Amino acid sequence: MNEDKKVSRKPWDGRFVEATEKMLEGFSASVHYDCRLYRQDIAGSKVHARMLARQGIIPDKDADAIDNGLSQIEEEIASGDFVWSNELEDIHMNIEQALVERIGEAGKRLHTARSRNDQVAADTRLYLREEIDRLNRLLSLLQKALLQQARAHKDLILPGYTHLQRAQPVLWPHHMLAYFEMFTRDRDRLQDCRKRVNICPLGSAALAGTGFPIDREYVAEQLGFHGITANSLDAVSDRDFIIEFLATAGIIMAHLSRLSEELIIWASAEFSFVDLPDGFCTGSSIMPQKKNPDVPELVRGKTGRVYGHLMSLLTIVKGLPLAYNRDLQEDKEALFDTVDTVCASVEIMAALVVRLVPKKKNIHRTVTQGFLTATDLADYLVKKGMPFRQAHSIVGKAVLRCISQGKDLAEMSLEDLKAFSSLIDEDIFEVLSIEGSVGTRRCPGGTAPERVTEALAKAEKKMTYE
Repeated sequence: MNEDKKVSRKPWDGRFVEATEKMLEGFSASVHYDCRLYRQDIAGSKVHARMLARQGIIPDKDADAIDNGLSQIEEEIASGDFVWSNELEDIHMNIEQALVERIGEAGKRLHTARSRNDQVAADTRLYLREEIDRLNRLLSLLQKALLQQARAHKDLILPGYTHLQRAQPVLWPHHMLAYFEMFTRDRDRLQDCRKRVNICPLGSAALAGTGFPIDREYVAEQLGFHGITANSLDAVSDRDFIIEFLATAGIIMAHLSRLSEELIIWASAEFSFVDLPDGFCTGSSIMPQKKNPDVPELVRGKTGRVYGHLMSLLTIVKGLPLAYNRDLQEDKEALFDTVDTVCASVEIMAALVVRLVPKKKNIHRTVTQGFLTATDLADYLVKKGMPFRQAHSIVGKAVLRCISQGKDLAEMSLEDLKAFSSLIDEDIFEVLSIEGSVGTRRCPGGTAPERVTEALAKAEKKMTYE
């Protein structure tokens, strides 16, 4: 094709004779999703232009024109009036072309000493830094909801489970604090991840750095980064910071899914431990009696979606040579959807948890059945000098007797209990009570009331400083 017949608006089209195929433009375009980075892209461009002027690389008047033009474009995008073009491929080219059309020659100077490779890396880091902070705040709300539940029902005892079988009694606030600890670790991981996100790649250019006398430290400081990347090849091809966030998000979703699973079970007729708020449930189109736990079910389902994004990006990067490859464009949708999914899931679970209503009568009826104090009886015999394995065997036989008689351990007479061991005396019934069982777990981290009160106070104190 003769060059004068070429039809193209591409800023890079000097090397090409033929225009880009329309099929490729649609296939390769990312502007329909990376346009959400417009604030970060414009912020980075403004600082880059000021740095170029400070270093004498472009005139001050051009930097001023760039700054003003970008401000106008940002307002236009925010208002929804900006027209995005697939022909210009991505957010960077769309904004740059709009700037040139608005301010002329000065706009063509903006891309001096940078590449879309380091530009998109910087945009993504700025975006993710903000979203990590937002997610951290949402997790704080969820933790406060758990603490509110713990405080509201601080004396409620419910069955603790292993293998989904009744095991030992625990306090309701102890159970709530278990999830509090999970989300504390999640927030710690987010903050640790943020340290590696908050490093500035600008100045790495395409892959080898730039020959212009730029000031990378100035750009990093102005954009709030705590440092600059050490290697230009790594800087433009690194997506570890996204992978690390996706892994952290996956763990958060795992914790939300565990909580969701328990709420689904607890809300079932078979358990009937909690009543979920109507506003967070739906009914059946055919069965009038149904009240479906949609929120926890959806959160449980969305967990797999986040896992999928993590595996997708790990698969993308595993075979890439240095430096930038177009494959890396596929990181954005995985990142954006993960951010949207995990933030929405945390936010709605916080709203649900704070309105959770335990069905105390049903819980109490369940906690007094199922031999939850069997270990307490074994411990009682051990404290009277019997080896634990012998005590374990004796209590197992006592449980068998109870099953055959349709009784719980606490319902047996002293005479029946003494038949299993002469060490058993009248004080055994204090041991076999649910309250007595909970009260003995006084070790640090245990479910005894005084330990739970201490843990709750410590957790609440921690949250007051946020």
